[in-house]
Amino acid sequence: MQLTREFSIGAFHIRVNWIILAAVLMSMAGFLRLSWWQLERAGEKVEAQRELEAQLSLTAPAIEEIPRGHLHPANPELPNRHVTLTGEYENDRGILVLAEFFNGQIGYGVVTPFRLAATGELVLVERGWISGIGVDAENLDLRPVEGFLSTSAQIYVPPDDARVLSSEIDPQNRPLRVRGLELDVLAGVFDEELFPFSVRLTEEQPGVFVRHWPAVSADAAGYTQNLSYALQWFAAAFTVLLISLLASSNLWSLLRDSN
Repeated sequence: MQLTREFSIGAFHIRVNWIILAAVLMSMAGFLRLSWWQLERAGEKVEAQRELEAQLSLTAPAIEEIPRGHLHPANPELPNRHVTLTGEYENDRGILVLAEFFNGQIGYGVVTPFRLAATGELVLVERGWISGIGVDAENLDLRPVEGFLSTSAQIYVPPDDARVLSSEIDPQNRPLRVRGLELDVLAGVFDEELFPFSVRLTEEQPGVFVRHWPAVSADAAGYTQNLSYALQWFAAAFTVLLISLLASSNLWSLLRDSN
């Protein structure tokens, strides 16, 4: 049996060794299988996250029921956790987060303190984005939500490397203007303790604006890691193919001569 054979297509020439070709194809198949497996793992995590989100939204506890010992950023159950708030908005103490963007447009993030009926504690509720084009901050329609109500939200825990811009807050300006939500600074302005984290309204809640925040996933890091691994395995398969093709043909000479 002849192990090596040459083929020509016009100026392109390639020498095929069947044993080497089999090894190349098996290597590529292995790398592509690993890439596909990583994509499947990423899909499984996305589906599991969706199921978890659906379950949590149906069983959202009252925010005051969360044990104080659990209010720590390292608690894996805390970020993006669905909670229920019962009480009233304090519309006259609203906050605008400056220079928030959505679809390339500049605007404001609207934050309104919420007074919990059970404990009297004040929680900062992020209601979403509103356009600031052509409207002064004083004349924005912040759509105050009046009266006693229950609303659903998700706890927002900033990442460890989050950069919060400091603000010089003028308490006389209403709504307050800030560059970032510094809860300790705002607690001083309100002269009372705040819930340790802000919450973000879920869809179709009273007073919600455009939910412009990026989707938060409890396993976002694992999901992106799977995608990264899939890309690496795919790149490995492509590299094996390219190197074997260049080593066994005159492709490189043709490409070099064409330039």
